[in-house]
Amino acid sequence: MEIVCPIDEKCASEVSCLLRPPSPLQVQEYFDQLISTRNCHGIKVKQISERGKGVYAGMDFQEEELVLKDQMLAGNQHSSNKMDCLVCSFCFRFIGSIELQIGRRLYLQSLGDSANDKCHMGSSSHTSEDCYNTDSSDMEDDSYMKNHEDYGNCAPGSSKDNISLPKGFIESLMNGELELPFSDKFPLPSTIPCPGGCGEAYYCSKSCAEADWELFHSLLCTGERSKALSRAALLKFIEHANGTNDIFLLAAKVICSIILRYRKLKAAHLEEQGKTNANSKSSNLSLLLEAWKPISIGYKRRWWDCIALPDDVDSSDEASFRMKIRELAFTSLQLLKAAIFDSECEPLFSLEIYGHIIGMFELNNLDLVVASPVEDYFLYIDDLLHGEKKEAEKITRPILDALGDDYSICCQGTAFFPLQSCMNHSCCPNGKAFKREEDRDGQAVIIAQRPICKGEEVTISYIDEDLPYGERQTLLADYGFRCSCPKCLEEEP
Repeated sequence: MEIVCPIDEKCASEVSCLLRPPSPLQVQEYFDQLISTRNCHGIKVKQISERGKGVYAGMDFQEEELVLKDQMLAGNQHSSNKMDCLVCSFCFRFIGSIELQIGRRLYLQSLGDSANDKCHMGSSSHTSEDCYNTDSSDMEDDSYMKNHEDYGNCAPGSSKDNISLPKGFIESLMNGELELPFSDKFPLPSTIPCPGGCGEAYYCSKSCAEADWELFHSLLCTGERSKALSRAALLKFIEHANGTNDIFLLAAKVICSIILRYRKLKAAHLEEQGKTNANSKSSNLSLLLEAWKPISIGYKRRWWDCIALPDDVDSSDEASFRMKIRELAFTSLQLLKAAIFDSECEPLFSLEIYGHIIGMFELNNLDLVVASPVEDYFLYIDDLLHGEKKEAEKITRPILDALGDDYSICCQGTAFFPLQSCMNHSCCPNGKAFKREEDRDGQAVIIAQRPICKGEEVTISYIDEDLPYGERQTLLADYGFRCSCPKCLEEEP
């Protein structure tokens, strides 16, 4: 029996208003303003009747030239990646120090799977007071270690492949007592703890901490200063997302951003208009639509309708699979509703809205990737002159062996980028997502794959364009279109 979300029925008209596509003029005005505020003057977003939106070059670009750096609307580091990389929870820069990055990785790695379930700092539902005592009021440079200096029952065991390091070595790396050779060549921003005291989020600066708190985190913080309706319910939501699909965490961030934006607009409206009629249903909907505007621009379909059918699911079971995905989303939504519900933003908690938000990610998201400075560090050591290298490797070689082949894991996640999401697909694209050496945060970077002329559409590939024609078309069908780029027209049977 198909589940029914009561809010879908109760708020049907409001949900319909939220999901109504904006007019071409509204879309153009939004992107013109966005391009202006972000100083992306080399591009222009245009409405294309048959294909929605497209990004066009406003100037000539040479091969390998930067076309666009796009700040994310919302992004999230994968839960499974948080053990490997300590990054700013807002801009996703690596933070702390080379020593802290390596020491933390060795420490969590040494706990093993069973202990990690108890102590993994990447998941608030698994945080143990025995492992991490948090004092969020401490905003000093060494805040990460001050928040985690009591190891309690979580003392390190054996390292990877039983490679042993001297007793106390890992702790010395983490607390700053041990400085690795040449690590000063790779300075990182100091760690700033979450102002809400959750001990989960860390930042590269106070400005990032404040921005994240104002835009998202105040409602998703599990600390004592959280503005969530129920921290206990929030923990259950996070645990469910980490155990099923962390795309729910990204959807929650978007809903929180809309609620917080709505509250800000409401406060300004009350101040301007006074309390007379300021709390009317029509007034609240108007403000909610304004808060929703950045999301309204993105192309959306219900998640359970657009998610690709896994290889291990037979086509005869497709209907059952999509129903299960819908039920999974409903379970997540109910947990989120218990944690952060706001009656004035009730339509946001309809399954239709939740499904379309997640579907927007499914169709438009770009991988969030930030290269690890730890890899750069070990490559630097390897390139030293023989004498310096030999001396440095007395310390670094055992560390590298303990870290194993995965020593260079980058920050990995997923994010929605409003300008990049407007770029259409081509199997012979003229642009590509590519991080240059200087790109050390979570912004999307698009560079020219070949010369692009002013007025030409900038395209990227959503899939591996080297696949055979039939496989490309099958993969692109999940995006809801059939590709008719020059390469496909040439290869079509």
